[in-house]
Amino acid sequence: MTTIDTLPRSAAVVSRFAAIVGERYALVDAQDVEPYLVEQRDLWHGKALCVLRPASTAEVSAIMKLCHETKTPVVPQGGNTGLVGGQSPDESGTQVILSLNRMDKVREIDKASNTMTVEAGLTLIRVQEAADAADRLFPLSLASEGSCTIGGNLSTNAGGTAVITYGNARDLVTGVEVVLADGRVMSTLSKLKKDNTGYDLKHLFMGAEGTLGIITAAVVKLFPKPRSRETAMIGVADPHKATAFLTLAQQMAGSDVKTFELMPRIGVEFMLKHCSGVREPMNSVHPWYVMIELATQLEHGLGDTMLALLEKGAEAGLIEDANIAASLEQRRYFWRVRELLAEAPKYEGGSIKHDICVPVSKVAVFLDEAKIVCEKLVPGGRLVAFGHLGDGNMHTNLTQPVGADKQAFLDRWVEVNAAVHAIVAKHQGSISAEHGIGVLKRHLLPEVKDPVAMDVMRAVKTALDPLGIMNPGKVL
Repeated sequence: MTTIDTLPRSAAVVSRFAAIVGERYALVDAQDVEPYLVEQRDLWHGKALCVLRPASTAEVSAIMKLCHETKTPVVPQGGNTGLVGGQSPDESGTQVILSLNRMDKVREIDKASNTMTVEAGLTLIRVQEAADAADRLFPLSLASEGSCTIGGNLSTNAGGTAVITYGNARDLVTGVEVVLADGRVMSTLSKLKKDNTGYDLKHLFMGAEGTLGIITAAVVKLFPKPRSRETAMIGVADPHKATAFLTLAQQMAGSDVKTFELMPRIGVEFMLKHCSGVREPMNSVHPWYVMIELATQLEHGLGDTMLALLEKGAEAGLIEDANIAASLEQRRYFWRVRELLAEAPKYEGGSIKHDICVPVSKVAVFLDEAKIVCEKLVPGGRLVAFGHLGDGNMHTNLTQPVGADKQAFLDRWVEVNAAVHAIVAKHQGSISAEHGIGVLKRHLLPEVKDPVAMDVMRAVKTALDPLGIMNPGKVL
């Protein structure tokens, strides 16, 4: 008779894992495991010892205790929507994928404290819906919100379209529950606005991409739900005018400016060419577009604010034309145009992508310089630069020349990245604004990070994960 003691080591370990989560939730068959190995860009395709799907923090703790005992590396995974490979296993076949999507409960909503305690596997859209049902707002919003999870959002410190007002994911959290590499559970699920009791440890794990511990739950901040919104699509001559208009908008509307997105004409043209159901976003054609959204708890008066802002912008020569959404349908269409910007270029061939951030005051100059450098490096290359002008985060993506060989173009990824990142460094920016480091940018981190900061990061990693089993090969 075969017992666990007589099984090959890997099979014996999997059997012990299965005893924790139940055989149904310990996936080993290739067909069952495959969806967890492939990410949306198809840049990484690893192997896994198994996929574990725990239902509770206690099960995650037991899994990590066993991983620590057997020195089994683990790759935490949420909705598998990451763009830098942080959620993907390597090709060794020795790593366990720990999928948290069964941990999807809302544990508590405290309307008086304006907080909600959620488990890590809850999709972002369900977090938003739970807040809305309680007459509150959870403002984090991403294109992948239907499938990404709140645990993944926190682990990557996700950004999105509302950072201008509410901040990144880490700014929306008051406490976390984390399972450490040795299986211990650190619970700081605090609702407090003030707590000066030593190190604020929750921030270690937000943005760490699962390399220090596994976030299993969090207390997130809620906000009063806006009673009125005004959304407009605006034509502008260039990013310099758009930046000046942003300053004007914040002067006139303050924190009511919830979204300020910059979009190039070439991106709109790609959408018109390739995406079904897309029409011109405005009656007139412009070199650049801004989508602005104002929102407030007041039920009346916001429309007047938007009109006054647009009139002032036109008088100052900052905007060329504007369309205010006259219906919910039109507002949704403006948002669809913005969301399709990331998808449309892929139909034109290869795209060398960047997720950078520079000071808002430097965005326009950065874009000018990036365009010159990219077109010099790749004659005929088409720069599709769009993003969150309100917080300085630009997705500066270079699409291949018409008719070029896709692979030959993509083979220049490192060269183009180096040129663009040099401009970012010149303006004291960041090479990763909201997507994280993962595998894609791991080799770049020592080049852009302060050496002492790198030493501190390595020391923290060693202290919390001495065996190096937490998402190995990512970030550091």
